[in-house]
Amino acid sequence: MILLGSVVTLVLLVVLFFSLPNSRTRDEFSQSTTMLIDGAGSSDGLFSLEDIAPLPLPVQRFFLHCNFIGKPKVAYMKATFRDVSFSMGRGKPTIMIDYVQYNAVEKPQRLAYIDASLYGIPFEGLDSFLEGKGSMKGRLAKGFTLFDERGEDMDRACLVTFLAECLFVPSAALQSYIHWEAIDDTHAKATIEAYGLSCSGLFTFSEEGEMESFTTEDRMATGLDGKKERVRWTATLADYRMHSGMLLPSRLQGIWNYPEGDLLYFDGKEVEIEYSSR
Repeated sequence: MILLGSVVTLVLLVVLFFSLPNSRTRDEFSQSTTMLIDGAGSSDGLFSLEDIAPLPLPVQRFFLHCNFIGKPKVAYMKATFRDVSFSMGRGKPTIMIDYVQYNAVEKPQRLAYIDASLYGIPFEGLDSFLEGKGSMKGRLAKGFTLFDERGEDMDRACLVTFLAECLFVPSAALQSYIHWEAIDDTHAKATIEAYGLSCSGLFTFSEEGEMESFTTEDRMATGLDGKKERVRWTATLADYRMHSGMLLPSRLQGIWNYPEGDLLYFDGKEVEIEYSSR
């Protein structure tokens, strides 16, 4: 009876621990978000035709088609994803996650928080790119570190991800750290240079002006076991909808283009995008 009572007490303590609202990862995300927003400054003025005149024609068409001209410029963006189908890697489980992301404009900075469960155990992730340093952390049970990836490859991966997202944080596309190159009526190449790093990728647009995809060779695929592979990476945008007078994508996907076949590892639907000029 004493043993049974001890087991029951232990189970209750575990359940209570999992139910606690606070966690180390969430606290780190909250603190880092405050730093990102405080450092984002403010953005004055409205998007104008003069702003986009130096850009390649398909990028200009994007600004016009999505109705950004005449709208306030952006200091940072918040994107909220719910019930995202997320693959842990080739041959690994696919889980459902909630995902909250912030991108700053004045200098390339990005944060994202993952909230999910793995085999019934709380799983949290934190992607961070602050002051040129990138990291990707994953924790189980609010405390056990499953992985913590850092280093130049991660710095570069975070920077090129920021580049991929620059058009739905439209002020970022106008910054001096991004250089555009015209390709044809539906393609433009962009290079981002910051923190001593340089990455590039190809944007594809519809004839109407919607950004459809971004592809780059400048990301390393890192598995849960720490193994790294240089693999082509593609981000796609779709299901554009009007929001606050702007046409914004509501579906975003992340895809690893492995030689043996594509891995759709992030499938976000009904994305909510919020802008701030603060």
